[in-house]
Amino acid sequence: MENSDKIQRILFDDIDVRGVVTSLDKSYQDIINLHDYPVVIEKILGEMLAAVTILSTNLKFNGKLILQAKGEGSVSALMAECNHLNECRAIAQFDEDISPDLNFREMLEKGHLVLTIDPEVGQRYQGFVPLENDTLAECLADYFQRSEQLDTQFTLACDGKIARGLMLQVLPAAQRGSEDYQRLSLFAQTLKIDELLTLDNETLLFRLFHEEKCRLFPGESVSFKCECSRERSERALKLLSNNELRDIIAERGSIDIDCQFCNSQYSFDAADVEQICLEKSAKQKTELH
Repeated sequence: MENSDKIQRILFDDIDVRGVVTSLDKSYQDIINLHDYPVVIEKILGEMLAAVTILSTNLKFNGKLILQAKGEGSVSALMAECNHLNECRAIAQFDEDISPDLNFREMLEKGHLVLTIDPEVGQRYQGFVPLENDTLAECLADYFQRSEQLDTQFTLACDGKIARGLMLQVLPAAQRGSEDYQRLSLFAQTLKIDELLTLDNETLLFRLFHEEKCRLFPGESVSFKCECSRERSERALKLLSNNELRDIIAERGSIDIDCQFCNSQYSFDAADVEQICLEKSAKQKTELH
């Protein structure tokens, strides 16, 4: 598909509605191939990734947007995130015997959706909404209606190979935004899942909105990238006291930190830990003076 691993904004001339379409192919496969997920988890993570890449187009600063779903059912947590560079990653925590026939709400019993905006500079913002709809798309629309009073429609799809999504949202300052949105929303509701998964963006746009004056912005590339590193792991170890670090080494011989997102492992032996302890002690002496 021409638009693989791309996010594209949709511009509607003289209409107070914004649109975004996203497609994840290699980026999605790079994430899924790191884990042995059942099909039902692969598909819902694909929808989460499509949604978070769409939502990340709202970022006006350096940072990341995190979409989480938490519950008490067969799935305890789903998480997908995307930063201002369109680098994304995702992970799931679930029961091994999960049924393949569960819908979104059923797999996350008593669940809620969490949307976190995490800027590199400034305060975090989090919004919550209970999961009261059967699909992720419906739950996201509910979130925007409750939290920002914005009419929003999501169409999300994943077949285990590619993940795609389409969003329409009325602009907050619109005079006729809601009226225009209702018309466009009706057009979007005619979109079939197999069309979303197979049509390129230009064809998709013509298929839905050929009666409107609209066009696509140039595509922005999406890729998988994990934020873990040996340096980040070392910074985490420095939060422990020197005695705690040495006790772990005495007991285990090494400290191993695993990344759940990409399965990378960072190992620190006794010499590494002593160097960390020396650096911490030197920093503390400097701060005292």
